[in-house]
Amino acid sequence: MTPPAAAGPAPPAAALLERIDPALQPRHVGVIMDGNGRWARARRLPRVEGHRAGARVVRDTVEGAVEIGLEALTLYAFSTENWKRPLLEVQALMGLLRDYLRSELRTMLEQGVRFRVLGDWRELPRPLVEAIERCQRETSDGPGLRLNVAINYSGRSEIVAACRRLVADWAAGDRLEIDDQAIASRLSTAGLPDVDLLIRTSGERRISNFLLWQLAGAELWFTDRCWPDFSRRDLYSALLDFQERRRRGAVPEPRRPAAALA
Repeated sequence: MTPPAAAGPAPPAAALLERIDPALQPRHVGVIMDGNGRWARARRLPRVEGHRAGARVVRDTVEGAVEIGLEALTLYAFSTENWKRPLLEVQALMGLLRDYLRSELRTMLEQGVRFRVLGDWRELPRPLVEAIERCQRETSDGPGLRLNVAINYSGRSEIVAACRRLVADWAAGDRLEIDDQAIASRLSTAGLPDVDLLIRTSGERRISNFLLWQLAGAELWFTDRCWPDFSRRDLYSALLDFQERRRRGAVPEPRRPAAALA
């Protein structure tokens, strides 16, 4: 839902933070970061400036997730469909992702963040692949926030790949029961709880091939703000709305996460 406009100035993030009840919070939040191009166009700026502004919001959102003790945060950065965008825009996005990882690694280590990329990231440009490998390796023991960034990701392709692994295991003689846990344990999010809150910016009302399996029971929260205008206050507002839904009994308890295969 889109929160109604409030009368008077919006409360600061600190005031919203005080109202958050940790016992009623989601374990896993997914975010579709939409509207960078729209934000830039409204200001007569190149699209890449919208992506650059969006990267700064990622930093603030991750810090907010760490501050409230969120278990997992998954950000949708680049879908397989995004390769259809103009070449110069794609190249700029790849560079921004690389620069973000290089600049944020120290902060992730200090905050105990464990970083992972979802999607076919090994097909990305080599400098970005190297930055991903380093971040995943050096943060692998992080005890805090599980930060996942979906790059070159497709929800449908992820499910197909999981089914192929299941078929291969059967062919190899592993006659396990075929159920939802068998598939979930072969997804890139194995070991994580399902998403129980999805946030999407820029006024769109669709999930765009993002975490199709993991969103089965998620609450949806939409805002008309473009991603570069999203703030920690908006994150806390979404969490408070989720909190009220859970207090009313409208939100089921999350499923037990499927363990990753060895």
